[in-house]
Amino acid sequence: MAPAQEWMTSGSGHPRRWSILAVLLVSLLIVVLDNTVLNIALPTIQRDLQASQAELVWAVDSYILVFASLLFTWGVIGDRIGRKRVLVIGMVIFGAASALSAFAPTAGWLIAFRALMGVGGAAVMPTTLAIITVVFPPHERGRAIGTWAGAVGAAVALGPVLGGLLLQNPEWTNWLTGNDWGAVFLVNVPIVAIGLVGILRVVPETRNPDARALDLTGLVLSVLGLFLLIYGIIHASETKDWTAPGVWVPMLAGLLVITLFLVLEARSDHPSFDVSLFRNRGYSVSLTAVTLAFFALSGITFTLPFYLQILRGYSTLVAGLCFLPFAVGQLIAAPRSAAMVNRFGYRKVMTTGLLLVAAAMGVLVVLQLETPLWIVLATFFVFGLGMGNVVAPGATVLQNVLPLARAGAGSAVQNTVRQVGGALGVAVVGTVLATQYAARSAQSLAVLPEQAREAATESIIATTAVLDEAVAAGLPPQTAADLLAAAFDDFLAASHVASAISLGVVLLAVVLVGFGLPHITPPQQGVPPLEPDDPTDALVAREVRKYPGEAAQEIVEDDRGDAGDAPMADNR
Repeated sequence: MAPAQEWMTSGSGHPRRWSILAVLLVSLLIVVLDNTVLNIALPTIQRDLQASQAELVWAVDSYILVFASLLFTWGVIGDRIGRKRVLVIGMVIFGAASALSAFAPTAGWLIAFRALMGVGGAAVMPTTLAIITVVFPPHERGRAIGTWAGAVGAAVALGPVLGGLLLQNPEWTNWLTGNDWGAVFLVNVPIVAIGLVGILRVVPETRNPDARALDLTGLVLSVLGLFLLIYGIIHASETKDWTAPGVWVPMLAGLLVITLFLVLEARSDHPSFDVSLFRNRGYSVSLTAVTLAFFALSGITFTLPFYLQILRGYSTLVAGLCFLPFAVGQLIAAPRSAAMVNRFGYRKVMTTGLLLVAAAMGVLVVLQLETPLWIVLATFFVFGLGMGNVVAPGATVLQNVLPLARAGAGSAVQNTVRQVGGALGVAVVGTVLATQYAARSAQSLAVLPEQAREAATESIIATTAVLDEAVAAGLPPQTAADLLAAAFDDFLAASHVASAISLGVVLLAVVLVGFGLPHITPPQQGVPPLEPDDPTDALVAREVRKYPGEAAQEIVEDDRGDAGDAPMADNR
């Protein structure tokens, strides 16, 4: 094994670690940005491709599902062949799939290309966090991960703004793609190119010299289980019946397969998903809280574009700008969360953050068509402020309990579970919204012919299209306006039910963190990091005390191209 570089054995961190972080944030940007850019385009895509509500949910979840399923596999591959190499591979796949998505002729093709994007995205997310864990010393890792988490939150909120700008000016790219929404995918291509240049020039190569074999059985079972579970949930939006065999049978089968997967992983001598980490209470509680928060966030960002664009009549650009306060809240809270944790502790900071998220969700539960815009914007700001104080401290706890040699696989575990939470958020909230709206609007639109009524209850966009056709066929405009107003009320009531589910999930997270998270002392320079007071956290103390000696087990290849620098990874 090649000798580790001085910055690793000394525990001082890579001398260019902040430049490396900046490059990694560009890579991360496109992976996170893509989902929320797509969300603001959903109404436009639904009109252009005649997509059903279930197809829209799949357009979002096909990416998240593949992403979540492959996260830990890419993490282990990165530990084996080099994280920088995996990062480059992921960026190339993501950029190519983005270009294909821009030209998708049907909703089915869009879903397929989005899944391919998930393959690339899954290589980027855990790799960036693993590299950050390696190049930063423990006492700086909280601030670095806080910046990382802040960038994630900012990208979540800035996505709709960028999407709105691109959709507001479709002539920029529709001459090339033949549609009004392709730009939301084409924008990824130049960002990928910029990111690749930075990665090749700045980011060092790291890997685990004792990496384990790939867990192919686990990969197959995890993909199958997640697919069946998500398929059953989304299929309910088509059947409008949660008790239909086509809904509950796949859901039950998915849960059984996932259970089998967890049992086999717990017994495996080379698991890709380290179930043993969940024996540590600090780890499991933090991960659960972050996952539940992402469940709520993903569900809300799926439904709000329809409220802003269809019900309130805002343009795509204005609707996108409405998400800016969320980004501001995240950018304020996440980078500063490390200082807050040093002063108040993880439990108080994360509980407060979750309470802020719950307060924002409470407003959305009672949101009305005539609610002043400033209240909506203030709600988004509070939501972002809360998320920044949950995700960043949670991610820091999760990474600091891991030995550096397993940073890739470890970050993949937390990202996998969190992304599964996001996928479930979109599936559950989107399906509840669809089924609730269908049930309510069927009564409000009872005056329409049966065929027209069935088509109209598919979604709020379908309702507006059917009513426009009915007016052209002779329906009095005032009658159509009254029916549309009733449909808006139905959609709002359905969204309140969906938001109430998200609120309940967040309140559950508040209880878990407030009463279940043990006291953990943040890492300090020159002090052994994470001294848990609770004996159940002995695993944490045992692992983190390996710093900086554990860092010496990492193989690092700087790749700067300096004269005389031999690739150390090749000298094992």
